[in-house]
Amino acid sequence: MSRQRIVVKFGTSTVTAGGPGPDLPRLTELCRQLAALRAAGHDLVLVSSGAVATGRSALNAAAARDVPVKQMHAAVGQPRLHALYQRLFGEHAIEVAQVLLTRSDVENRRRYLNAREALLTMLAHGVLPIVNENDTVATEEIRLGDNDMLSALVCSLVDADRLILLTDQAGLYDSDPRSNPGAQLIREVGPGALPEQLRAAAGGSGKLGTGGMATKLGAAELARRGGAVAHIAAGSEPDVLTRLLHGEAIGTRFAPQGERLAARKRYITGGTARGTLSIDAGAAAALLRGGSLLPVGLVEVSGSFDRGDAVQVRDAAGVEVARGIAAYSATDLARLLRRKSEEIESLLGYRYGDEVIHRNDLVLAPRAAENIA
Repeated sequence: MSRQRIVVKFGTSTVTAGGPGPDLPRLTELCRQLAALRAAGHDLVLVSSGAVATGRSALNAAAARDVPVKQMHAAVGQPRLHALYQRLFGEHAIEVAQVLLTRSDVENRRRYLNAREALLTMLAHGVLPIVNENDTVATEEIRLGDNDMLSALVCSLVDADRLILLTDQAGLYDSDPRSNPGAQLIREVGPGALPEQLRAAAGGSGKLGTGGMATKLGAAELARRGGAVAHIAAGSEPDVLTRLLHGEAIGTRFAPQGERLAARKRYITGGTARGTLSIDAGAAAALLRGGSLLPVGLVEVSGSFDRGDAVQVRDAAGVEVARGIAAYSATDLARLLRRKSEEIESLLGYRYGDEVIHRNDLVLAPRAAENIA
């Protein structure tokens, strides 16, 4: 088994084993498996949910719907959860680091690079990063996701070969197994675009966590678009991590969608688009041929964004063709609609280049890429 860089995500249901707080036997066993993978030479990053449940359990409190109360639970629970990981990994002589991120940390280019360098430095020095959403100051993850998308973004940050999402479900089913006893487990999802029936089959969230199968499916899709293998599997499965790495058919495996993207392009696919550029048919065809987006093909600009922000590119029918890093702000581009590149300097008083988005800063949407002749 060749050396790999792996991001493993523990969902709240995995951390607690369905109980009110962290389940010591479950975490002890999972940490043992991670230590075994480290001993085999693999680089590991752990993304762990469970801070809210840990804090709620410590306070002997009931589940809350109010975000400030959840933030308080997270603030109480996060140091307790990390102290538990310190103890469990310390039994294997593994140093751990606490890394708290917000989604904006991986959407802003400068902060993305800072987070990337910090994580890669930890790995280079044999430190195991344990990542969680900074729930005390960020509300998005508390409301939806349970760190699923964060784990996929971390996968991109560290150039991981594999993302393993451990949950309370055996994997992705063709329908919700909690309401349909005849639901069938899907063992393998191929490298093509995800069929719509798979998206429809993804059900709601579990009792303790906030991330349903839909968010796990989205995380797996983002990881495989970057060239990584993704898995959704049950955290209760015996020796699940080692068996997955040895190729055993556990849970659902998602094949990479094409070759691994460069780090810059993984940043583009992982970040939230700050605006939308509508383009004409000629510009769309040029992008599909591998070209850059020029102002002459730009029809409309929406949203508020600056130079260097990620934006969506949509065709005349409103279908997303690509995402890319804008070379000009929304205000500038609104003045460049349908204009030739040689007019940029006279219209703006400066120029950063001929392109609205250079082809090196652009990633085709999955369905658009598949339709290239």
